[in-house]
Amino acid sequence: MLKYLSQIWNSKDLRNKILFTLGIVILYRFLAHITVPGANMDALKAVANRNQLLEMFSLLTGGSTANFSIVLMGISPYINASVIVQLLTVIVPKLENLSKEGEAGQKRINAYTRWLTLPLAFLQSYGMIILLNSQSQIPLIENTTSLAAMLPIMLTISAGTLLLVWLGEQISEKGIGNGISVLIFASIVSGIPQVVGQGLFLAQGDESKLIPFAVITLLTIILVTIVILVTEAQRKIPLTYAGRGVRSKSDQAFLPIRINQAGMIPIIFAVALVSFPGIVGQFLIHAKTPWLSHLGSNLTALFQPNSFGYMIVYFLLVIAFTFFYVSITFNPEKVAENIQKRGGYIPGIRPGVQTTEYLAHVSNRLTLFGALFLGFIAGLPVFLQFILSSAGLGSIPLVISGAGIIIIVGVVLELIRQINAQMVMHDYKKFY
Repeated sequence: MLKYLSQIWNSKDLRNKILFTLGIVILYRFLAHITVPGANMDALKAVANRNQLLEMFSLLTGGSTANFSIVLMGISPYINASVIVQLLTVIVPKLENLSKEGEAGQKRINAYTRWLTLPLAFLQSYGMIILLNSQSQIPLIENTTSLAAMLPIMLTISAGTLLLVWLGEQISEKGIGNGISVLIFASIVSGIPQVVGQGLFLAQGDESKLIPFAVITLLTIILVTIVILVTEAQRKIPLTYAGRGVRSKSDQAFLPIRINQAGMIPIIFAVALVSFPGIVGQFLIHAKTPWLSHLGSNLTALFQPNSFGYMIVYFLLVIAFTFFYVSITFNPEKVAENIQKRGGYIPGIRPGVQTTEYLAHVSNRLTLFGALFLGFIAGLPVFLQFILSSAGLGSIPLVISGAGIIIIVGVVLELIRQINAQMVMHDYKKFY
């Protein structure tokens, strides 16, 4: 381990990229503690402690409702913009053609996503301010009906979201990559010490809380191990190339298809969407119109983080986004075409249409398993808490949510791959 760390440190380019990434993460955590001027922090703490939905939404989108910070919305508007643009890519021919133009087309699509992020951030900032205000007995922000009072706050929060997106892009370009995921990773990890401390405090004051805390901690370790194994698992499809004769087993070519091809992206998308009905419900519950207030009460009750309805919708959204994301990133027809161009084929499968159908069949089966796994892991910790509470063993905060585990494992494994790739490049450069 020490030798590995020493090799990383001795690589100047890699060392600079890691230090740059750490600097951006520290800056991000600093921004998360800068409160929007004029907010009533005492009222905000009461809201944060009482509303688990907002807290989880904030944690998994990189925001900070607990501090009413300038990055209050996190990258939620960017996530929503990405979902909208990806859907439009399937519908609008111009965007579909851009997606096929390689890196240049992807840059233009990313530009459209950033432009769409700005109005979404502006609108969502207003909704979040009004929502947090409605949840507090004491107003967090005075004069919410005044444009002069609300406009500067909305612009500040919107600018905070765009700043986070820009910081994420800087990590992707000048750091170790996956900037947006790294920021969400930092947001989740920063909350672990507080949760562990709270759990130990509860266990110290009440010994009955010790069993749930031990169970949750042990489950977290087991889930991390399982997630790592499944994330790294892959189906190797054998390939044979014409004119190369019989090759040894060690020299056999394979086409690897991962079980979890979508990574943590479906979780991030699903959290952003599944939180929306509950947030809208909490906003409508204070409406003066009776039927709107009744609708808000039903949505709030149905989409609480520990409710059955919330878990079902969350589970289905994870599955839907997994298939959607894989359908965009893995094209069986293109893969089959590339194999055929290189003179290869899958033993027992004819090149062309049959290869495409075979790859699509394998990919769909693996994606189904991966989607069910993601949904199961995301909901299992919450379900276990429900069982512990029903059994009278008490309940304590989760060390890491199921979604948080998947995101953390996905980011860490990808960072390790990025670092190893950079180290290989560093070794190659020695020969030039």
